[in-house]
Amino acid sequence: MNSNMEETTTLPLNISDVNKPMIFTNRLHMLLHSIALCFLFYYRLCYFFQSRATPPLLLPWILVFLSEIILSFIWILGQAYRWNPISRTVFPQRLPEDQKLPHIDVFICTADPTKEPTIDVMNILLSAMALDYPPDKLHLYVSDDGGSAVTLNGMRVAWKFARWWIPFCTRYRIRCRCPKAYFSSQESDDDFGGDMEFVAHRKMIKEKYEVFKEDMLRFREDEVHSGDATGITSQNHASIIEVCFWQVIQEDSRDEIEPVNLPSLVYVSREKKPSHPHHFKAGALNALYRISAVMSNSPYILVLDCDMFCSEPDSVRQALCFHLDPKLSPSLAYVQFPQKFHNISKNDIYDSQHRSAYKVLWQGMDGLKGPVLSGTGFYMKREALYGNYTIKGTELEPQQQFGASNKLIKSLKQQNFTPDLMNDGKALPDEETLLLASCNYETNTKWGQEIGFLYGTVCEDVHTGFMLNCNGWNSVFCDPSKPQFLGNSTTNLNELLIQGTRWGSGLLDIGSSRFCPLIYGPQRMSLLQSLCVAELTYFPLYCLPLWCFAIVPQLCLLYGFSLCPKVSDPFFFIFLFIFLSSLTKHLVEVLTTGGTFRKWIIEQRIWMMKSVTCHFYGLLDATLKKLGLREGSFMPTNKVEDHEQTMLYQMDKYDFRTSKMFLVPMVAIIIFNMSCFFGGIYRVASVGNWNSMFMQLLLPCYVIVVNYPIIEGLIRKDKGSISTSVIILSNFLVIIIHFILSPLLI
Repeated sequence: MNSNMEETTTLPLNISDVNKPMIFTNRLHMLLHSIALCFLFYYRLCYFFQSRATPPLLLPWILVFLSEIILSFIWILGQAYRWNPISRTVFPQRLPEDQKLPHIDVFICTADPTKEPTIDVMNILLSAMALDYPPDKLHLYVSDDGGSAVTLNGMRVAWKFARWWIPFCTRYRIRCRCPKAYFSSQESDDDFGGDMEFVAHRKMIKEKYEVFKEDMLRFREDEVHSGDATGITSQNHASIIEVCFWQVIQEDSRDEIEPVNLPSLVYVSREKKPSHPHHFKAGALNALYRISAVMSNSPYILVLDCDMFCSEPDSVRQALCFHLDPKLSPSLAYVQFPQKFHNISKNDIYDSQHRSAYKVLWQGMDGLKGPVLSGTGFYMKREALYGNYTIKGTELEPQQQFGASNKLIKSLKQQNFTPDLMNDGKALPDEETLLLASCNYETNTKWGQEIGFLYGTVCEDVHTGFMLNCNGWNSVFCDPSKPQFLGNSTTNLNELLIQGTRWGSGLLDIGSSRFCPLIYGPQRMSLLQSLCVAELTYFPLYCLPLWCFAIVPQLCLLYGFSLCPKVSDPFFFIFLFIFLSSLTKHLVEVLTTGGTFRKWIIEQRIWMMKSVTCHFYGLLDATLKKLGLREGSFMPTNKVEDHEQTMLYQMDKYDFRTSKMFLVPMVAIIIFNMSCFFGGIYRVASVGNWNSMFMQLLLPCYVIVVNYPIIEGLIRKDKGSISTSVIILSNFLVIIIHFILSPLLI
């Protein structure tokens, strides 16, 4: 008996698996592709030193050569992901008993009840409250950056419904504990499908869920009709903190509720003033970090976006398989789960599942020092956010780093500090707790610079994860067979490109700062890990070579100037090999990670669309901010479902109802490539120089074939088709390219 117990305690909580055949294939591809790139650069450089009877076309050659250098540079950075990818398996059944498990804080962030419907936010909250974990060790914090009465009321109503929902989930071992997802699911409850008691109980819970929704909708309508005469706005309001306990909400006494322990629940709306920077999501997370330190002070923190619910109840225990591993724990900062989505169509025409990120990039970083943060679905060790300060040391003057709150300093210094507020069961926090949520608290401290979630970019997740790695912390990527978190992804072109612009600008902010991964990283962590983060931050630079390759070779094709080797030239096979090598490697990665040939085409298309639109605007935005001509901004992604857009999406039709600033460049490039392709064929057929123009005919053909849905959008008649005004503006842009750029390039 004792020997069996000892064997159980010594069994590993997790194991990692290295796919050696994949590593060999990746490294072989790196070698062959690198050799081919060397020959390409040799060919380009030799052009400038050749003597010829006619003057060379220097500008087109220089532009194409620079574009090839940028593409090669980003490709080299990206090979670090493929050097040593690993996968992990966890064994939650080997964890210690519940009374020995640590406390967990859960942070849920929302900012705008209009774009982020309160009913959806409360469903996320309920799914987190129902996690398979001792409720007395689970503490939930809702950050409402908009200071909305609708969100606060929604939390109160959700708390009352949780008294019914959580016992139901626990009693019948419900796996999907998000009420909205559970009641809309087509899957049956196989274990209790024939149990009449279960059927009656489920019916009763569903009725209460409908009442729960109606209560929130009624309150929202009342708020809209009554208006706001207080002058309080989402950017101008005082700190609000409200704690929910069993004894706090006494309403609904008519219902007989079975005794149940619920996790503690705290509503936080930090103070905002137009004259003070609020640092977007990172600022909201830091406010929760401080407040939770004096209220629950759990050693681990789960961070969730308001559109990402807990689809399985086991994520806490899976994360603790790493955090409680004695080999990993001392240097482990966080466990990152992948973002997966439940509203994705079969073909995922907007590439919203981010297959490449979570099936290739994050697994690749996991084999080095660990992935960067993904913004949601991660379990963070509280201590990791202290920065480089030795909290228990006597040399530190913590007030200069962490602020003037004595309670906060006490929570940092004492490892077993137990806050009084939760134990006392007070509904209203004291003044010092409210001070932690004030907009002046961080003044003259290290918050957002070295402590907590870092500022300076809207991509605070990547920045914070990178800096944790630089400070000696590691991270792991946990991707179980069943997704632990599911969310709503963008399913229309407009939100996809708005989101892409924000990410592109934020990533370039990091790459152009003093924390440049290529300079700051190698001094503090491995070169390969630095290359991974650099690829993330410089990925938007793809916009420069793609704009060049969408215009310059095509113009030269029309005028009969060759930029590539002749088919009879041995270097032609070098160019062809590089082109096919890149496409084939991408195709193999898609197929080996569960994708299809169609998925590969879609990823190529979205890469092109984003590069010539949102990544270009992201680069422009980052440049203007660097020059001081523009301030940073953050626009939440719209989470409200549009039925017309959803219908088009499910039919695999692109919805082109987006801004002209996004649509005109895409349409213009397609029209331009079509005109150049057919004009080039006519010219080549007339002159007969197929030998020298083959590659330049292949390029526009490839662009047209991959982006055929844009051509389809030009002739469609539904509401999601491309408007006449966009077609006119696009043709005008094509005329400008033809008649203004041609004399400059040719």
